[in-house]
Amino acid sequence: MIGLISATAAGAAARDRLAAAWPDRTRVYEGPAGEAVRAAFAECDRLVCFLATGATVRLLAPLLGDKAADPGVVCVDEGGRFAVSLVGGHGGGANELAYEVAELLGAEPVVTTATDAVGLAGLDTLGLPVEGAVAAVSRALLDGEPVALEAESAWPLPPVPFAEQGAYTVRLTDRDVQAGPQEVLLRPPSLVVGVGASKGAPVEEVLGLIGEALREAGLSVRSVAELATVDAKSEEPGIVAAAERLGVPLVTYPADELAAVSVPNPSDAPLAAVGTPSVAEAAALRRGGELLVPKRKSAARPAMATCAVVRRPGRGRLAVVGLGPGARDLLTPRAAAELRRASVLVGLDQYVDQIRDLIRPGTLVLESGLGAEEERARTAVAQARKGHAVALIGSGDAGVYAMASPALAEASDDIDVIGVPGVTAALAAGAILGAPLGHDHVSISLSDLHTPWEVIERRVRAAAEADIVVTFYNPRSRGRDWQLPKALAVLAEHREPGTPVGVVRNASRPDESARLTTLAGLDPATVDMMTVVTVGNTATRDIAGRMVTPRGYRWQHAPEGAR
Repeated sequence: MIGLISATAAGAAARDRLAAAWPDRTRVYEGPAGEAVRAAFAECDRLVCFLATGATVRLLAPLLGDKAADPGVVCVDEGGRFAVSLVGGHGGGANELAYEVAELLGAEPVVTTATDAVGLAGLDTLGLPVEGAVAAVSRALLDGEPVALEAESAWPLPPVPFAEQGAYTVRLTDRDVQAGPQEVLLRPPSLVVGVGASKGAPVEEVLGLIGEALREAGLSVRSVAELATVDAKSEEPGIVAAAERLGVPLVTYPADELAAVSVPNPSDAPLAAVGTPSVAEAAALRRGGELLVPKRKSAARPAMATCAVVRRPGRGRLAVVGLGPGARDLLTPRAAAELRRASVLVGLDQYVDQIRDLIRPGTLVLESGLGAEEERARTAVAQARKGHAVALIGSGDAGVYAMASPALAEASDDIDVIGVPGVTAALAAGAILGAPLGHDHVSISLSDLHTPWEVIERRVRAAAEADIVVTFYNPRSRGRDWQLPKALAVLAEHREPGTPVGVVRNASRPDESARLTTLAGLDPATVDMMTVVTVGNTATRDIAGRMVTPRGYRWQHAPEGAR
């Protein structure tokens, strides 16, 4: 919950804007500012104070304890011009909140955390529990000193400029070891604890067994990703409470699924009780991994709990990112976040140039030229299989005549794939032209490099006969100058010569150009590969210089008040 505190009418107005925008995330604290800050500090995860920074600092000073536990605080000035991350930038989430508040209020975010200021991913922002000399190792990274990464298993980390060797070290490990004086430990969520329990098993017995199993195996409890059990135990109080106290999800599986898992220590007792010869081992192994701790029972007499521990390998992460048509403000926030998260970036060289300023230090950039689409897809998937966080970029939407299709054809279920949508060329061009896509529409590429012309022509003819608005991608190049005239001729068999046609080149880019012509008036020689051509249907009209396709055919004839 985000606590909102203000002391003046101007501050209250901005406060109320946040409260209205985030009704489920915020709580307004009324009354004197000092009392409100103290109450919110004790009850909320983060605070936004619409107060002067000096006043906020004085109110916060006696409340501050441990930066790992204190809430993050953002301070907004009376004029609503700046959103300042004041306390708890990383651990408390104030940096992220400052950006969110600034975007909503139209303010400027002010973030002074050193790593953020120079574009480095902070060691405490990598999404993993962190221990050790975080400040010292972060300072070494900022000063350009070599910091080595010792990864005991592959994990899709965000980019950090690690060196092969160095006096400072970041170690990725799920083992129960202590950090050295110049070392940071990152704890990957690699351990799955399978749990079985008799009815009424106390939570203390379940937790004690888990803790003992991890200690004796030399494993860190901070790397436990989940508890797993059979569906029949999904509401067993001792297991549910154990997951809650560990702060991890409880995952359950049907008995028949667990019965199909090969385990070293099956037993007749769980088979009779819940329908599977193994609960703890089978649940831990259900999604694969290495069995580190075979089934063991709790020390109580009679024993009421069992557990087993499995290490799952890290899965690589492939984000297929659409960059939009070219304008920076049409690059979605989600796409920008994925670019910052990726430790490996794969893309066409001209698209990499487009977003090079967003790439964080330490990112491996693999770029290539036109015509290497399948090679880029294979490269991106191969990098993800090595355990990296990969971003494969394409223009527009990555799923529309771009990189998602070849990448997903190459990928299997051994990596995680995330699709990040982008604004397509058809949508960007449509917004410039007016509303040409107001009714049914189709996009057709006229490039016959991968699709035989006979197939393309059949699709154009089907769209013509069905009276569907058509957007042509890849309409004409120096080596392909006859396909567009042929496609227009097919459409002309079913549409009037005066049918509106919109032509947009370099949509959203500085040299953007657009014009509205007709099916008979379009000169194909004026079109190139950077152009999108949209041909209307029989209902499309030129209204005040804008290309408009009505939402329905009846719309044109409906009474004025019914529209």
